[in-house]
Amino acid sequence: MDFIDNMISKRLGDLSFFSTTTRLYKFEKLKKMTEEAQLKNPDIKLINMGVGEPDKRANSQIIDVLCEESYKNENRFYADNGIIEFQEAACRFMKNVYHVDNLTPKNVMHGIGSKSILAMIPIGFINPGDVCLMTVPGYPIMGTYTKFLGGEVYNLPLCEENNFFPDLENIPKDILKRAKLIYINYPNNPTGQIASKEYYEYLISFCKKNEIFIISDMAYGALTYGDYKPLSILSIPGAMDICLEIHSLSKSFNMTGFRMAFVVGSEKAIKLYSTIKGHTDSGQFIPIQKAATFALDNYENLINENIKRYSRRFDLLVNVLKDVGFKAFKPKAGFYVYVSIPKGAGDVDFNSAEEAFSYILNNSMISTVPWDDCGAYLRLSVTYDANDEEDEINLMNELYKRLKSLNLRF
Repeated sequence: MDFIDNMISKRLGDLSFFSTTTRLYKFEKLKKMTEEAQLKNPDIKLINMGVGEPDKRANSQIIDVLCEESYKNENRFYADNGIIEFQEAACRFMKNVYHVDNLTPKNVMHGIGSKSILAMIPIGFINPGDVCLMTVPGYPIMGTYTKFLGGEVYNLPLCEENNFFPDLENIPKDILKRAKLIYINYPNNPTGQIASKEYYEYLISFCKKNEIFIISDMAYGALTYGDYKPLSILSIPGAMDICLEIHSLSKSFNMTGFRMAFVVGSEKAIKLYSTIKGHTDSGQFIPIQKAATFALDNYENLINENIKRYSRRFDLLVNVLKDVGFKAFKPKAGFYVYVSIPKGAGDVDFNSAEEAFSYILNNSMISTVPWDDCGAYLRLSVTYDANDEEDEINLMNELYKRLKSLNLRF
């Protein structure tokens, strides 16, 4: 045991923290498995249905603003807790898209992506022994940092029998008493479920009764289809006092690498987050905030371009999956289809989603994302690589051909 081993925080676990045998982060493991399959099948083009980010770059107008602002001498400084122009644009965006009125810049603060916001929030709430309620499957960052702070995580499975909503009524009394935070994500990744006004009303009532603060992750909030319209929990009476809501520009505006998001809530909650943020980072590059301001103020055309493409692709993908034998439905928001795994293929049985993922990958070079948190499911994304509608149709025809060749059993 060397000096560094002795110095590692106990919060990070045992000394396997640095070991090559440490459990791989889920998506790193899947990426490694996919790369190995490609090496074994160099002549077969991978159909990657597991991509979790937009397939197109940001709109040229957004990039033009970024470039123009980058040349301005006054934009070279630290942004600290952000620029007022972006906060004002976020307020307008919340009003225009989500009908959340009466917001001021004091209700908004930017973040260097949703990930950093989710990492900082527990610092303002979690003491050793406090509990963070985390929905699974889902994005684990807030739970991870809760553990780093000496808190505990209690998982709330998103099961089909509960319509992919967490079962709050059966949380053990000891857990409920110590619960401080709850993480929700609607439109949901990976299930595709959406929240209703009635569900948000129930959640607010439950959390007020049990003194639990809500963190709503709206990464896919503006990507909606058909008659479902974007819905913010902050549009529900009583939410502002017990909720922080996070909005990302990554998914809706194809600005993944820009690392730009914002959090909305009561003035007091935002001040708490801003204090932590001020001791953690020096703000996002000002030209990126200026480009994001432009995006938020021109959301309709920029987002609708993605909605039209994703909706079209959903129609194609769902039809293929149904024709093969999957129970698939077009979601009302986001960009994922979530389907139960087949029972097997030929004389091979699948005992988990990861087994199904591995078999399909290695025998047809189709990459998906497996989830075994509550049942066995595969997630397929409509952000696959295709240049135009003709490419999309050709790719879906190839997807159908490869899946049919596996003789999947349902």
